[in-house]
Amino acid sequence: MLRATALELAVLAGHLVLYPSGMAAEQRDPVPDDASRLPTAGRARRPVVLLHGFIDNRSVFVLLRRSLSRHGWRHLESLNYSPLTCDIRTAAELLGRHVEEIRARTGHPEVDIVGHSLGGLIARYYVQCLGGDTHVRTLVTLGTPHAGTRSARLVSAHPIARQMRPGSDLMAELRRPAPGCRTRFVSFWSDLDTLMVPVETARLDHPDLTVQSVRVSGIGHLALPVHPAVATGIRQALGDEEIGSEENNEKNEKHEEAGPSRGAFSVA
Repeated sequence: MLRATALELAVLAGHLVLYPSGMAAEQRDPVPDDASRLPTAGRARRPVVLLHGFIDNRSVFVLLRRSLSRHGWRHLESLNYSPLTCDIRTAAELLGRHVEEIRARTGHPEVDIVGHSLGGLIARYYVQCLGGDTHVRTLVTLGTPHAGTRSARLVSAHPIARQMRPGSDLMAELRRPAPGCRTRFVSFWSDLDTLMVPVETARLDHPDLTVQSVRVSGIGHLALPVHPAVATGIRQALGDEEIGSEENNEKNEKHEEAGPSRGAFSVA
């Protein structure tokens, strides 16, 4: 716990330095006249959309973006949403418009998404409730309160924080049946994530979704998007590999802490 706390403080200090650089939106190339003829279409890796958490910005993904780029990912999009956004549903609709623009610009029919904390919840709502599963192949969530977190009560003055509480209307909506959802989900959750109360809330558990839950040991909430071992797991997930195993994911896989062959993932 002491080591994880020290790491969290170091990550926070570094992130505060980088935060101003991530406040502006990324500069992107214009949509070509015929994106379907791009040489990358159908052959290169799918574009990856990186979506930050509550009161954060795209700077949180600086190290993860560098890791993905070094390992062959070329289309990386870090999106910002306003801290004044008051509804997860509205943010999910905006994400959907971004995904359509990215698909048009790159010529790829599908994208992958990595969402940290609230970003993962926004992406899940888009995929599960707004038909985004037709465009999102894999959704990776990092410390996302899939069942709501009691720590959201500390900032309950913000409407989005109220939506992240257990028992909220939005949480009830996400528990509804989602038959035929085509997106593959990979949820990373940490045993020392003090913002997820209880920590298991970051595990995605839904009978209609194809899910791999990955337990991360020894790091906290802020370290999830920056730790190199987690980045390795994310690359495996985006490469359509089961983390810690050569076997394909099974429908509704139940996480077991004993042994990496069942998806457990330990960070020293």
